[in-house]
Amino acid sequence: MFNPVPIPDQIPRLQLRRISKRYPGCLANDAIDLSIAPGEIHALLGENGAGKSTLMKIIYGVTHADSGEMIWQGQRVTMRNPAQARGLGIGMVFQHFSLFETLSVAQNIALAMGATAGTPKQLEPKIREVSQRYGMALEPERLVHSLSIGERQRVEIIRCLMQDIRLLILDEPTSVLTPQEADELFVTLRRLAAEGCSILFISHKLGEVRALCHSATVLRGGRVAGHCVPAECSDRQLAQLMVGEAAELITDYPKVMGAAAFLTVSGLSWHNPDPFGCSLKNIDFNVRSGEIVGVAGVAGNGQDELLALLSGEERLPRVDSATISFGGQPVAHLRPDARRKLGLAFVPAERLGHGAVPELSLADNALLTAFQQGLISNGLIQRGKVQALAEDIIRRFGVKTPDAQAPARSLSGGNLQKFILGREILQQPKLLVAAHPTWGVDVGAAATIHRALIALRDAGAAILVISEDLDELFQVSDRLAALCAGRLSPLKATVDTRLIDVGGWMAGQFDAPQSPAPVAL
Repeated sequence: MFNPVPIPDQIPRLQLRRISKRYPGCLANDAIDLSIAPGEIHALLGENGAGKSTLMKIIYGVTHADSGEMIWQGQRVTMRNPAQARGLGIGMVFQHFSLFETLSVAQNIALAMGATAGTPKQLEPKIREVSQRYGMALEPERLVHSLSIGERQRVEIIRCLMQDIRLLILDEPTSVLTPQEADELFVTLRRLAAEGCSILFISHKLGEVRALCHSATVLRGGRVAGHCVPAECSDRQLAQLMVGEAAELITDYPKVMGAAAFLTVSGLSWHNPDPFGCSLKNIDFNVRSGEIVGVAGVAGNGQDELLALLSGEERLPRVDSATISFGGQPVAHLRPDARRKLGLAFVPAERLGHGAVPELSLADNALLTAFQQGLISNGLIQRGKVQALAEDIIRRFGVKTPDAQAPARSLSGGNLQKFILGREILQQPKLLVAAHPTWGVDVGAAATIHRALIALRDAGAAILVISEDLDELFQVSDRLAALCAGRLSPLKATVDTRLIDVGGWMAGQFDAPQSPAPVAL
């Protein structure tokens, strides 16, 4: 257990004084003051859209403040670009990846570190050593496009940790890490802090913040709403500081049995042609109408492959079409649009670029998957209906945006996730497949998403949630399983499942009978 200790008085590593940043229709940062001492782990908290990411980008030189000043180690600086920030010793791990998909891990890291650090080949041994030391093993020669979401996040973290940094900014660094990987990362962060490195930590996982951070600044609506010592607060108190009323943010949902199976997967095996990918081996499970099935697993164990086969992005030969069926109809050979006609809705793991086109407006992004919902007539787009759908999503799911014409890239991660999920749910699907539905979103947005999933379940839809957040899976799932090395454990009722059981499944220990859950007295 980590016990934060007071940071002694000294010249701050970084000070922000009345930093303000305005975008059209939005005051993202409003006269923000912030101070971080050497060796301090400082949390920046706030709901999605509170201004956290904008402030981090100002510190890192990606965005320039409209007013205010930045003091770095006692000297006033104007941060012109990320290269200057890195030169001063500031490193940042972004929530959304900034990697070249056609280059290798080593090539991406070499680009960030500059020519003086060595060639990609020369960096490979150090990449292996650093990644293994921090419990986030990487193969330097792998191409980024072949990596899972979790593995790409590892590249971002290792790329930053390989540099000589004095301030490390982490924007949702553990979103796709397992609890064990997160614990190992925290060991590293505490070691860095003990050596004098300052750490600015953004996370919506309040337990992490309480365990790791010395102090916290809370933003609400672009302004500083308060300060606290996280170790002295409960999760509920922190949530209330962030979003106000916290009574409905932490909810235990009743578990149900469901009706007849709608999604049936029988003997699904698939060989991944990517030598670094994961192949699926004889997967069997079903999802009933009116229930939520959760699938856990460490990133890279077949989640992406299973999602691609369920969505239709990867298809099987017609002779194997019965390995996946919707309501008894074989679909494994069908394209994604044909599967949507049969009632499928899909929320992919990657928001920007997969779930939404960054440059397109929200209205156009709504059209991308909902075009079969009466939005096209005689080959012509019904713009009024498209606009109405986008506005309905924004209203019903509390998406913070100026209007439906705002580009998808302008939204915070949580608000874009609410929009994508709302777009799929409002199509009233018979089957919803959702990957990491609350990855990197605040407690308020997560509560909104969970309530929407439960409401869809109670309306009779079959829902499959693939997530690495075990707390989330236990909260919303009626039955649970886990993937390991392309194999799926048997499904088990959540009420009869313990966290230690799921941990064993994630490590491949599901061939032997599980010990019974303790009986409540």
